[in-house]
Amino acid sequence: MASSSSSAASGGRVAGTLALRPVAAAAVAASLIPGLPDDVAAVILCLLTFPDQSRLRATSRAWRLLLSAATLLPLRRSLRLPRRHLLCLFPTDPSLASPILLDPAAPTAWWPLPPLPCSPQFYGLANFAALAVGRHLYVLGGSRFDARSFPLGHPSPSAAVYRLDLTLSRHCWERLPDMRVPRGGFACAFAPSGGVIVAGGGSRHPTFPSNGSRTSSTEWYDATARSWRVAAAMPRDRAGCVGFVAHGAGEDGEDEFWVMGGYDGYTTVGGVVPNDVYCRDAVALGLWSGKWREIGGMWEEGERRRLGPVATLSANDGRVTEVYMIDGNDIFRYDFASNRWLKEATTRRKILETESCGFVSMNGELYVLTSGKVPVEVSGPWRQLKKKLALEFQVYNPRAKKWRVLITHPPVDAPIDFRTAALCTVEL
Repeated sequence: MASSSSSAASGGRVAGTLALRPVAAAAVAASLIPGLPDDVAAVILCLLTFPDQSRLRATSRAWRLLLSAATLLPLRRSLRLPRRHLLCLFPTDPSLASPILLDPAAPTAWWPLPPLPCSPQFYGLANFAALAVGRHLYVLGGSRFDARSFPLGHPSPSAAVYRLDLTLSRHCWERLPDMRVPRGGFACAFAPSGGVIVAGGGSRHPTFPSNGSRTSSTEWYDATARSWRVAAAMPRDRAGCVGFVAHGAGEDGEDEFWVMGGYDGYTTVGGVVPNDVYCRDAVALGLWSGKWREIGGMWEEGERRRLGPVATLSANDGRVTEVYMIDGNDIFRYDFASNRWLKEATTRRKILETESCGFVSMNGELYVLTSGKVPVEVSGPWRQLKKKLALEFQVYNPRAKKWRVLITHPPVDAPIDFRTAALCTVEL
């Protein structure tokens, strides 16, 4: 193990097997933590929670260098530390309400991000996709209202794409080239090449849950060329679907982009009330062959009405290993061999039919999120109970088959409707 004196002599700091970039002579001369070898100090700092790391970057130039994402991620990997994810929550229209980050290791500390650039013409953005690819956070598409359109009050899909670099000290959204086809409520996943692939979608807005267009188009974003490229369209139109990349799921171990669930049409009940026709099947696009293959129905008639929220678990190399779905109070695991959903567990606290819930995976666990106001005691000369917004996490570990519950208070004013909110995870 190298000491601080040996690090200073070499002109840079060494942590584990990773050589950090050289800093100023004054920063090199001092230890990261006085009295400790730099290797030990680097391990201590990289094990801190994300809110603590963000606050401590201003301590010194050496700490700012070490706690930057460009240095921290390779350091954690060289030390073989487990992957750590943050939850990124978009409570509502991201141009009006700031997205917020939460480290599960510190559930009481939320970290706000800047809102999207606001437009005087567009409002009410919903059904957009949020996705983290490496150090970048993407916000794609969605359905919104245009104050210049006629007649007023009719939603239209968006093709806008924004990206935020989380490694910069000053976070600022960057406008990327628009998608070729405007869409909202679509399947989205990161491509193995480092880009983003999208499929399906339409113009439906939560304000009008029975209207809207649908599309079958597929395209992917090349981050190197900074352009969108068209891929083969899906076999039929589909919107309200989810997507993920399954490594080695196709023939000869081909990586595939899977699209599940959604709706492809609607009928009317009694000739008056519109009713969606939900998809029970899935389709998969071979990322090498560029061809779609259809996968049969994932459940029998009458078993369930529609596909619920889906979350995927990944290995240390990022490969999707398991796919889970929550339906009511039950969690199901998808079996690729039989093309069926198998019951895995039941939530500890029942979720009412009138409640909406979020479903996401982080650090090898499944998180079921519900929002509501709970009474809390206010300190003062008179003890009073006031209702404060709370976010409850029911956390399930598929390996240990155990549950735990976390409660936190996010910095938002109104209960979160997870039918319109967006969730994603960020690895930092």
